[in-house]
Amino acid sequence: MSHCTIHLFRKGLRLHDNPTLLGALACSSTLYPVYVLDRAFLEGAMRVGALRWHFILQSLQDLDARLRALGSRLYVLRGSTAAVLRELVTRWGVTQISYDTEVEPYYACMEREIQALAQELGLQTYTRVSHTLYDVKRMVKANGGSPPLTYKKFLHVLSVLGEPEKPVRDASAEDFLRCATPVEPDQEQTYAVPSLADLGLEAEFEVLWPGGETHALQRLHRYFQSQGWVANFSKVRTVPNSLLPSTTGLSPYLSLGCLSVRTFYHRLSSIYAQSKNHSLPPVSLQGQALWREFFYTVASATPNFTKMEGNPICLQIDWYHDPEALEKWKTAQTGFPWIDAIMTQLRQEGWIHHLARHAVACFLTRGDLWISWEEGMKVFEELLLDADYSVNAGNWMWLSASAFFHKYTRIFCPVRFGRRTDPQGQYLRKYLPVLKNFPSQYIYEPWKAPEDVQLSASCIIGKDYPHPMVCHIEASQRNLGLMRQVRTEQQNTAELTRDVADDPMEAGLKRELQEEEEELLEGVEQHSTSKRFNGVTDHKSCPCSWTPETLQLSGEVM
Repeated sequence: MSHCTIHLFRKGLRLHDNPTLLGALACSSTLYPVYVLDRAFLEGAMRVGALRWHFILQSLQDLDARLRALGSRLYVLRGSTAAVLRELVTRWGVTQISYDTEVEPYYACMEREIQALAQELGLQTYTRVSHTLYDVKRMVKANGGSPPLTYKKFLHVLSVLGEPEKPVRDASAEDFLRCATPVEPDQEQTYAVPSLADLGLEAEFEVLWPGGETHALQRLHRYFQSQGWVANFSKVRTVPNSLLPSTTGLSPYLSLGCLSVRTFYHRLSSIYAQSKNHSLPPVSLQGQALWREFFYTVASATPNFTKMEGNPICLQIDWYHDPEALEKWKTAQTGFPWIDAIMTQLRQEGWIHHLARHAVACFLTRGDLWISWEEGMKVFEELLLDADYSVNAGNWMWLSASAFFHKYTRIFCPVRFGRRTDPQGQYLRKYLPVLKNFPSQYIYEPWKAPEDVQLSASCIIGKDYPHPMVCHIEASQRNLGLMRQVRTEQQNTAELTRDVADDPMEAGLKRELQEEEEELLEGVEQHSTSKRFNGVTDHKSCPCSWTPETLQLSGEVM
């Protein structure tokens, strides 16, 4: 049957490896590429900050340009998705609606509305999976009807399913020559991609990652030219405070579907096939794609995945309710330069290295402030260009030791961890210019600098930059005790996401770090108090450098 089809873009903003679009083109004589900018829906489902909106709009502009190069165009409309589709079906004489199947519950709700609309109006629907490597429903079915809750179980299911499908061919000019996109009156004005100002928004900072499929493919090509780097990539060896990303920086494009994860995965397979030796999951680049898939699979079949309450795999923890402390963390006013520099980069650029994410997440939750991971997840959701329902929530549960991660005694030190990889503090000087004149000796702990050094640096601690908001050694020890109690009382829940064998995320850790941790932990346990501090005198006597730390990995992608 030759349909008049609306192809509804939501994520999957690309023309390469788009099986839903190709299938719709094959069975249609007319096809309208449509994006409904349903702002109420998007902002109701998740927090979307100005930088991410800018990235989305750039991606839509790029998609429109690529479609025009093939003789088509993108029709962008604003309003409720269901209402817009109902109007367009009547106006254009539509007989079919095509769209990608998505995992998130809010997209599943939208899909039910589309299906109900189609049934009411006598339309066909055409949908395929394209945002994940596998159909997550198939993954759950292969695991006996429930999601694999550990990485090792997940890898076992993959061994049964085999390799993911290969990418389909790109949509071509020939496709749109055979299946035309009609010209609408006044279409340039009526269906144009709006600007950020049209949405009443303003980006305070410039996006360093331009949105769109074109930039995604260029970035992929640039990084994959260095086959040795790709083959030997290891998450453990990347640097969290390098001034330029030490990873691929592809996560924003994968999150929005400007880059196909299957294209990424199989391009890696081709490089690995030509390499005598290459890194392996979970630390390899291919391993990062599998971590993404793991979280998507678990999220697809876990109720209330982005919440603590009602989430069957998440520890139920009595976190502190402290809006003032949360605001200090969010606005880079904790008094710990390493933490504040990371949060500043996040707000300015919409991206931070995965180990930097670990550091600030640990500080907010089980490390120092004992504030709920849900609060941190919301901030990341608003500010990250690569904000992702499944990966973001999964990582926050992981890093707060609420699920998945069980070496809860490993706590990032907000002083030593950053100083190890950037002893001169160049990263701090870039993102916290108020501290740029401090000698390297004091830049990670400026509250320890003598008064004459602070005067010389034109930065008085407590006036130009805040005192540390907590004594890290004491806060982390207190929280360690609280977490130990929670896990004892909720042992059955904790065991749900725990592998019987060693945690696979520990792969790549050096033995000396593990030995160092044991020594440091002994020091922590000898230092007993549970008081929170606000004054500089308290912090000068607080041996923050005793705190255990680790380079444990995350499921954060690229």
